[in-house]
Amino acid sequence: MGKIIAVANQKGGVGKTTTAVNLSAALAKKGKKVLLVDLDPQGNATSGLGVSKKQENTAYDMLVNDVLTELCIRKGVYESLDIIPSTVDLAGAEIEMLDLERHEFVLKKKLRVVADKYDFIIIDCPPSLNLLTVNALTTADSVLVPIQCEFYAMEGLTQLTYTVRLVQKKLNPALKMEGVVFTMFDVRTNLSQQVVDSVRQYLKDTAFNTIIPRNVRLAEAPSHGMPIFEYDPRSAGAEAYLALADEIMFHVEQSRSEG
Repeated sequence: MGKIIAVANQKGGVGKTTTAVNLSAALAKKGKKVLLVDLDPQGNATSGLGVSKKQENTAYDMLVNDVLTELCIRKGVYESLDIIPSTVDLAGAEIEMLDLERHEFVLKKKLRVVADKYDFIIIDCPPSLNLLTVNALTTADSVLVPIQCEFYAMEGLTQLTYTVRLVQKKLNPALKMEGVVFTMFDVRTNLSQQVVDSVRQYLKDTAFNTIIPRNVRLAEAPSHGMPIFEYDPRSAGAEAYLALADEIMFHVEQSRSEG
């Protein structure tokens, strides 16, 4: 069964979708079979891979209309990378899902049927702690938290950590913190390094060594509907996400050998 990682932070603008898209593409580039699930109604991961938001059978249809998971997957959008796309319809899913039995487990049930076909399933969560995010955390093996290197970074992290603990207690005891990845690191400012140092001190061993730099090419790539490896494979952003993929693959191998 593939490793399921939820990319989550209820604070917007922290590089969450950029991380979900480019980590998925990096893992695919490393030869892994990857499914990216766009669970954000904004659909930025969908458009970031050049997939149109105007189509049938999306994450909304899978969750609310009970459409078969396989029919909602767009295959081969990039090398070994598939995606379940999102549309703005997903914004209403939270209310509609409340009527469903065991509504916190809808996504888990839907992804279970395809999990054996992938090495990794990456879930791009919405930038809020709503029922969609709870579904992602209930489904996931672990949580990856992108944190922007700015003053209020710890504020969002504290809230998310509390939510993760609640989900562990009530819904998914096996959920683990995959780690924090620092994004938009600006080498020109002391603040970026101060944020990294303070978060590392707070989290001890759960922060990744890889730091994603503030990079113009990373910011430009989504408007062209490409992961960074297609848009500018030699950029600092591309190198950073390949390094992050290596770290995550090492984590997986390590946990398997220990288990």
